[in-house]
Amino acid sequence: MTATATESAASRAAEILSRPVSINGLTVPNRIAMAPMTRMFSPGGVPGEDVASYYGRRAAAGVGLVVTEGTYVGHDSAGQSTRIPRFHGEEQLAGWAKVAEAVHAAGGRIVPQLWHIGMVRKDGQPPFADAPAVGPSGLRIGETEPTGRAMTQGDLDDVIAAFAEAAAAAERIGFDGVELHGAHGYLIDQFLWAGTNRRTDAYGGDPVARTKFGAEIVAAVRAAVSPDFPVIFRYSQWKQEAYDARLAETPEELEAILTPLAAAGVDAFHASTRRYWVPEFEGSDLNLAGWTKKLTGKQAITVGSVGLDGDFIRAFAGEGAPVGSLDNLLDRMEREEFDMVAVGRAILQDPQWAAKVLAGRFEELLPYDGAAVQTLS
Repeated sequence: MTATATESAASRAAEILSRPVSINGLTVPNRIAMAPMTRMFSPGGVPGEDVASYYGRRAAAGVGLVVTEGTYVGHDSAGQSTRIPRFHGEEQLAGWAKVAEAVHAAGGRIVPQLWHIGMVRKDGQPPFADAPAVGPSGLRIGETEPTGRAMTQGDLDDVIAAFAEAAAAAERIGFDGVELHGAHGYLIDQFLWAGTNRRTDAYGGDPVARTKFGAEIVAAVRAAVSPDFPVIFRYSQWKQEAYDARLAETPEELEAILTPLAAAGVDAFHASTRRYWVPEFEGSDLNLAGWTKKLTGKQAITVGSVGLDGDFIRAFAGEGAPVGSLDNLLDRMEREEFDMVAVGRAILQDPQWAAKVLAGRFEELLPYDGAAVQTLS
């Protein structure tokens, strides 16, 4: 690439990615988000000063919106580790307040990702070993017979309340919004997907019925926070143990799933894909985020191997990946296919990634090394 072409690409990246964007009452200073990535550096579920510094460094380098790693809501069956942070409890929330303060001091905005893993949990796992694994039908991905407990109405009500309480706490301690984790085969997604939802009551059946639990969580969260407090919903077609799984085979099926969630109070959808450049449905170049925006009219965040090149599964498993071009991303953002881009492993590897991209210093971008997940750099 010639010097003139390089300068042109740098100018284009800065112009497209540096524009502010509004999500409900929140103005994000640019179009770059940090994608949520489980880190397991919070002993006892408490994020410490190292976690605050970790997120603060990304905000200081120009990340407009930090979406935290998944944080367990206040339900005993929500998680499977003592080192993954929780978003309930006095000490845990005090730690999260310091994280939000660090990001704000660096000029960024931050939302916690609220999470319940459902049937991904195994019986006897911490942090609450006596809690059962629960899900819509007690089924894990790939199972034909239940190995967990199908949730009762009381269970459903308790989990809905836990999400609402966590969202209210997020607003109270200074966060800028919340993201609900409805992707990748975790609890909310287990209800959305026919493969794990075999219920015959109002929470199972056709695609619209399978959204009922997620929509009730969204509505409860919406009621628990201020009207202008952003509610983001992350969803995916793929699951961690079923990469080819699909919630929807057509745009019409996707619209049926997203419409109740949007009506319940979602302000923006975070559409998780493995490779953001892959078209979602035949006959269109739109990716999942693009279809989401087109079908709902809501703000859409894209994600999936941004800034990297190479095989997704090997990189996801911890192998490296070389730096990839951003041209396709910029083309899509220029035509407003989606509103923001969430960057995961590239920002995990390099805290300065956003600053380098916004300044056009592409030659300084670092390839992803799987060893990055072992540190909190």
